[in-house]
Amino acid sequence: MPAGLLFFAYLAIVLAPLGAAWAQGLAPRTPWDELASGLGLLALAMILVEFLQLGRFRAVTARVGSDVIMRSHQLLARAALVFAVLHPFFYVSPRDAAPAWDASRQTVVDYSWEGLWPGIAAWLLLGGVVAMAIGRDVCGVRYQHWRLLHGLGAAVLAGVGVLHALRAGRYSADPVLGWMWVAMLAIALGALLWVYVAAPLLRSRRPWRVADVTRVAERTWSVTLAPQFKGPFRYRAGQFAWLNIGHSVFSLDENPFSIASAPSAGNRLEFLIKELGDSTAQIGNVANGTRAWVEGPHGHLTLGGRDDARGIALIAGGVGVAPLLGILRELAATEDPRPTVLIYGNRHAGQIAYADELETLSQHHGTEVVHVLSEPPADWTGPTGMIDAALLRAHFDRPERHGWLYVLCGPPPMLRNVEDSLIALGVPAANILSEQFVYY
Repeated sequence: MPAGLLFFAYLAIVLAPLGAAWAQGLAPRTPWDELASGLGLLALAMILVEFLQLGRFRAVTARVGSDVIMRSHQLLARAALVFAVLHPFFYVSPRDAAPAWDASRQTVVDYSWEGLWPGIAAWLLLGGVVAMAIGRDVCGVRYQHWRLLHGLGAAVLAGVGVLHALRAGRYSADPVLGWMWVAMLAIALGALLWVYVAAPLLRSRRPWRVADVTRVAERTWSVTLAPQFKGPFRYRAGQFAWLNIGHSVFSLDENPFSIASAPSAGNRLEFLIKELGDSTAQIGNVANGTRAWVEGPHGHLTLGGRDDARGIALIAGGVGVAPLLGILRELAATEDPRPTVLIYGNRHAGQIAYADELETLSQHHGTEVVHVLSEPPADWTGPTGMIDAALLRAHFDRPERHGWLYVLCGPPPMLRNVEDSLIALGVPAANILSEQFVYY
């Protein structure tokens, strides 16, 4: 399904409850009451569709990119929060129980406790779930614990939200819309069950073992996995996967890492992992033979379908070199003749990963490798500071390089600055690939 159709499919789903309400043909109440009901219907539909934007469904992420799906998940959740927060404050009709003859609740807003408490719970939970997501990086909670709380909170939120609509909603009292809510809730919870139960069960038939753990730079390790199953693991150079080492297949103790190996090099996977805390702090102590699980591949940071690019520019910051190394390795393995440039920024020389291999690629594949250090040693002769507009201008401000494909990976501030600088040089935005998985 093309990306445009995905967008229209999203609109069709979230607007379906509003359409079902309109189709009932009930006599309208005050404009404020109708606005309040509409905001509630729209917020609930958006919340339920959020479960399909978990970034784990490759049929969706392959079309628009995992980062786009996750970013839309974040922004649309905030929009749903705004609609839900405003929803109860627009009602102006009398706050009474509906008379016996008013089965469709045309004359009042139902403020009975039976219908009200699920709405209050959903209202509070939604604010908490969104706040916890926005503050994930500063709340001090381990990612695995945060993910569990986020998932459970979202599931309870969806359940009490639908219960509130069925008990207190004027339009949701209609069987058609009522069953629509039940079906949407079932699909939403089914998505969670697929990600956390069904998919791990399928994954349990495709175990991996740690084949090698090697230090390749300061606090940075290469982890190589060997499959313990028959059949291929198909991926494209530049993609990433969720990696779980030494835990149950159902464990939430997993993290996304870019694949640094080349697809054509064999059936082993190599990851570049830096000690940053949580499970990665002890990555260098992982023993060979440790069982691992791989969920993926994901991501669109690949050269797929870009054979028309006359050259490839790879711009990395820190461990962001991992997917770009996979691309370089694949280009070398397939003897791709196009010119390539790698600009690789680090704080100091000890952080340069795969320094010897990059030198080999420079000599045998012809890749122009440019190391940039922000804290260089006294005898350093290469570029210093950050990867900035001046450095990019020196290497790419040539008409023949404006049509190259530019692949970026690194810290979000670097990515934004590099993208702006490249566009200022005349590089078309369509020729720039990057992935960002953060709030901003």
